[in-house]
Amino acid sequence: MSSTERSQGIFRKSEQVIPGGVNSPVRAFRSVDGVPRVINRAEGAYIWDVDGKRYLDFCCSWGPLILGHADPDVMQAIREQTTRGISYGAPTEVEYELASFIVNHVECIEKIRFVSSGTEAVMSAIRAARGFTGRDLVVKYDGCYHGHCDHLLVSAGSGLATFGQPSSDGVPGRMTADTAVLPLDDESALSAFFADHGDRVAAVIIEGIPANDGLLVQRHEYVRMLRALTETHGALLILDEVITGFRVGMGGAAEYYGIVPDLVTYGKIIGGGMPVGAFGGRADVMDVLSPLGGVYQAGTLSGNPVAMTAGLTTLQKLADGSVHAALEKRNRQFVTRLMNHLDRSAVNVVGVGSIFWIVFQRSLPRAAAQIDPDGIAHFNRMHERVLQSGIYLPPSGYEVCFLSTAHDESALDAAADTMGKIISEEAHAWV
Repeated sequence: MSSTERSQGIFRKSEQVIPGGVNSPVRAFRSVDGVPRVINRAEGAYIWDVDGKRYLDFCCSWGPLILGHADPDVMQAIREQTTRGISYGAPTEVEYELASFIVNHVECIEKIRFVSSGTEAVMSAIRAARGFTGRDLVVKYDGCYHGHCDHLLVSAGSGLATFGQPSSDGVPGRMTADTAVLPLDDESALSAFFADHGDRVAAVIIEGIPANDGLLVQRHEYVRMLRALTETHGALLILDEVITGFRVGMGGAAEYYGIVPDLVTYGKIIGGGMPVGAFGGRADVMDVLSPLGGVYQAGTLSGNPVAMTAGLTTLQKLADGSVHAALEKRNRQFVTRLMNHLDRSAVNVVGVGSIFWIVFQRSLPRAAAQIDPDGIAHFNRMHERVLQSGIYLPPSGYEVCFLSTAHDESALDAAADTMGKIISEEAHAWV
């Protein structure tokens, strides 16, 4: 068993000066009851902790590193930009170049504005939707996460379609009074809600492919029904592609489902691993933003030249689609090899594009209520064994995993065999 002495020591010291010792809750490893590994460096498909242990990384900084850690081209572009400065608070040519690239490669984007995080992108997109429609009501889905803005930290109530309650302390009830929550994959609840409230809805927001509460792949028919209902009732459809944007293809989940949303939110990959967010869509909707319109939105570090440079370099390497095709094939082969080790009556693996999710239950869920909490708890219990084997999985059974171009077939084959053995043993013990 490898030592975690330095990681434990640094984490204990961090707890004295940072709430919970971390700057994002899941990193504390509370769900998996383990020791957070304090990471020292990364390259390609691997990360190293401060104790010198190497891990094959399936977290990829929660998705953005589709080219792997420290991609040479991205790093060189960053180095060149930093010699010219790291922040100006003024327009740059590279922000135009990245905006133009995205507009030219994504059908539903006519104009785009950059921000500094996915949360900020979602918050701004909803403000724009409310300003454009003149309506207040926003609909989200149970099992979809859109960042930590107050009015979307909402849990579902006790009906098929309810007005939710705040799911975080510190959020006043009035902040969520104009937020409704629907269950995923339920046509009757969707139809009934729009029949009762459709003329009040400013926007419906949904993750492109829900991937923050398991990988809840939606049926094409359901997503297209949602698109049709929003159009009929004059509501905007916001597709949250913070995870799926440029991950499942250049056109993201919108292309995957064959729909054209009104607004899209981005993060992750469009900064090449640097902090970034963006929202874009129809020109007439985006033009409500100041200085053109009356919807205020601003950010000192928005369009940061280092992030724009890293993002543009990354997206240019994805532009011809060959990376996505290769990663989809590699992910399919990996999932198949892993599943060959497993008893499908106890555990499943679902993959889309370069994303996969391991779930301890017989059937694959499409809605949050279908996820077996006992299965999640079992994943969390076996997480440390996989970590000890040199494989870094996200520290929660609800989180998804990612591949990058740096994950070569030999590493994936070895990982599938190692993980398959551990997961199979744990599954049999559980059953």
